[in-house]
Amino acid sequence: MKLTLKKIHDNKIFEWSVVTVIILSALLIGAKTYHLPATVISILTYMDIAVTVFFLLEISIRFIASDDKKNFFKSGWNIFDTLIVVVSLIPIEDSEMALVGRLVRVFRVMRMISIVPELRILINSLLKAMPQLSYVMLLMFIIFYIYGAVGSFFFTDINPVLWGDIATSMLTLFRVMTFEDWTDVMYETMETYPLSWSFYLSFIFFTAFAFLNMVIGIVVSVLEKENAAHDRQMLLEQSEEKMTQLDEIQQELDEIKALLKAQQV
Repeated sequence: MKLTLKKIHDNKIFEWSVVTVIILSALLIGAKTYHLPATVISILTYMDIAVTVFFLLEISIRFIASDDKKNFFKSGWNIFDTLIVVVSLIPIEDSEMALVGRLVRVFRVMRMISIVPELRILINSLLKAMPQLSYVMLLMFIIFYIYGAVGSFFFTDINPVLWGDIATSMLTLFRVMTFEDWTDVMYETMETYPLSWSFYLSFIFFTAFAFLNMVIGIVVSVLEKENAAHDRQMLLEQSEEKMTQLDEIQQELDEIKALLKAQQV
């Protein structure tokens, strides 16, 4: 039974079937946001139940086919998938927890990450890059705070809506960093302070050009390391599989030799 389920789990058709059902689940969630007739809603409800049952069967197949069941739930992705499936099985649609049930069904779309290895590599790279990114984000916050204080001191009388206090000033600076009509903000202050353009250009240089490129560089560097580690793991698994096959062939040859010797005797 374990070998049969393992063959099913490793089959590409089964993998793509899971991906298809996840996409179907996402479409069902989107369909329920519209005003639909009662008949359509009833059909969508039955389809949602079928999707939940399929996910239950899929997680069961993965658990039974696993070679190391003791460490199955040590993987964060397995815990996430199991938690989503278990909560989806709880009948809370007609209770006060109906909103929680809908949110859980929304998060079922994230199971795509645990199914597709490439997406797992991206998320793992982002998580591993967080310690390095935290220092860059801290430095960016310091720059935001300094420029926000300066902008609030000089420009609050020009437009208190944008520069009334330091928190509002930092939000305005975020708008400038994302280039959302930032020239309108700059030209407004240049009518009173003609040299205020230097304030905006220097801020954009530090944030949009310098720090954001540093963030991208860190993420790309960690992503390359994760891809290299994944390739090494795949090569190791392939070599172990080949060694297992060679051992099996060697055992068969030894058995053949033993039979030939027995026939000669």
